[in-house]
Amino acid sequence: MCGIVGAVSQRDVEGILLEGLRRLEYRGYDSAGLATLNVDGEVTRARELGKVAALADILLTRPAPGPIGIAHTRWATHGEPSRINAHPHMSGERLAIVHNGIIENYQELREQLRSEGYEFTSQTDTEVVAHLIEKYYQQHGDLFKSVRSTLDQLRGAYALAVLHADEPDHLVVCRQGSPLVIGVGIGENFIASDQLALLPVTDRFMFLEEGDIADVRKDQVVIHDQEGNVVDRPITRFEHGHDAADKGEYRHFMLKEIHEQPAVIQATMAGRLTDSHVLEQALGTQAGQLLENVRHVQIIACGTSYHAGMVARYWIEELAGVPCSVEVASEFRYRKHVIQPDTLFLCISQSGETADTLAALRQAKKAGFRAALAICNVPGSSLVRESDLVIMTQAGPEIGVASTKAFTTQLTALLIFTLALARHNGLPEEKEAEIVQALKLVPGQVADVLALDQAIVEMSEAFVDKHHSLFLGRGSQFPVALEGALKLKEISYIHAEAYPAGELKHGPLALVDSEMPVVTVAPNNDLVEKLKSNLEEVRARGGQLFVFADRNADVKSEDGIHVLQIPSVHPITAPIVYTVPLQLLSYHVAVLKGTDVDQPRNLAKSVTVE
Repeated sequence: MCGIVGAVSQRDVEGILLEGLRRLEYRGYDSAGLATLNVDGEVTRARELGKVAALADILLTRPAPGPIGIAHTRWATHGEPSRINAHPHMSGERLAIVHNGIIENYQELREQLRSEGYEFTSQTDTEVVAHLIEKYYQQHGDLFKSVRSTLDQLRGAYALAVLHADEPDHLVVCRQGSPLVIGVGIGENFIASDQLALLPVTDRFMFLEEGDIADVRKDQVVIHDQEGNVVDRPITRFEHGHDAADKGEYRHFMLKEIHEQPAVIQATMAGRLTDSHVLEQALGTQAGQLLENVRHVQIIACGTSYHAGMVARYWIEELAGVPCSVEVASEFRYRKHVIQPDTLFLCISQSGETADTLAALRQAKKAGFRAALAICNVPGSSLVRESDLVIMTQAGPEIGVASTKAFTTQLTALLIFTLALARHNGLPEEKEAEIVQALKLVPGQVADVLALDQAIVEMSEAFVDKHHSLFLGRGSQFPVALEGALKLKEISYIHAEAYPAGELKHGPLALVDSEMPVVTVAPNNDLVEKLKSNLEEVRARGGQLFVFADRNADVKSEDGIHVLQIPSVHPITAPIVYTVPLQLLSYHVAVLKGTDVDQPRNLAKSVTVE
């Protein structure tokens, strides 16, 4: 879950490393550090607790010049956030290493190395790797061979970057279960956990495959695969603009990304829809063949992506008539499964590197699922490369830790998939055309909701001094309520729970009083009348209701009920549109409370460890 960046150049790379770390802070920000190798063959290391800005302050007074270097921003897994646990880690004074991932057998390796006289100064699993590489370097006198020998000893997930003062012209890097990309320059080359980190210096990238190990020099990159064969990895160009990582006129990345949703939803539909139907081949050349006999769909995801999967279950069963199961990836991995014949395995991940989701996919492929479909936002990610079918969400880089545009584009992609699957299961042409037309209206409807921003600001003032909140929804709006509750707790630190509105009298109603605001989404669908009865249950107990309601649903503001009217939308596409006001509500509550909106405490953007 950490971020790695590195460079081999003819110029000083300290500034490149720092800017790369700033762009990787979404992956973790407990501590940051860098190590450079200067022209005199000396390794300079700087580490600091907290965000990259704290490291930059240190380097103002104690710079770290040099044409080769590695850097790291950390999300703690082994050992508390501290300067001593911050990366890079060293073995002696000449070898430095940065690591993203988890070494599962580090304890036994630690004991073995201690018995051989190695001393440990940190609580991390990474320091074990540093000492192992140094141990083998004493035998081989060759950094590449030493890293290769070390990898044979490791169990777990890792991306590693290593430099050694005795070999001052290159880095050795590798990946197994954690992302790593190589940025290709002119007379210089770079490495990072995410291509976003390197956009200021290059737009050309090579993506390492599982088990790859690479020798990175300023004028060449040599990659070996897991079997030791020299291989070529294609160079691709980054597709998004260089301003994707800038806030522009917005106060926070999260607000910028909320307002980007009309455009990115439109981009996700582009090239996949005609006026009346989904272009099935946009899912992949084998889409028709693989979807033809799907009799069950198993969705796997984590966090926000899991909520997207829950919405998709309603769509898949209603429109395609195919049974659908949705499960959290970390649970799916560790239980026995009964696999239905002709089951499609559908994975949802914003980054495409979510550790639990990737592991579930690999497990599913061995277990005999019919095929794997990925819904993802990162073209070169492991999830995309390892799936049979792919729908890219076209959200662009999402910097705010709390997901917004990634969620709504996931929903858009999932509805496109559902329509393609439903066509193979008897969905009438006119029904498909109706929903395609409704989907094309969504970007404009989201823009209409964004225009309600000031009214939502005023509504958010009622939440600032509250400690708990309840979110309600019925049908496909229940997962939307779950997502709204997650957003509020993530960035404002207000405890929030979500329930199906029909469950109120089965427990949650006991908590309702004037100090617990109740947020409800109320599109004008078949369940709206039942939802109104649930609202009256809350009102009768003195609860304060905050309702986002279809303007035609006949829900009006009165004592104890604060209603914000939402443009009328098709019941199928309503979950996409009704997500947006809940995002704005959470954002404005967090701003009023003064929390760190883009980088909430204890969280990281891309969860690449268990």
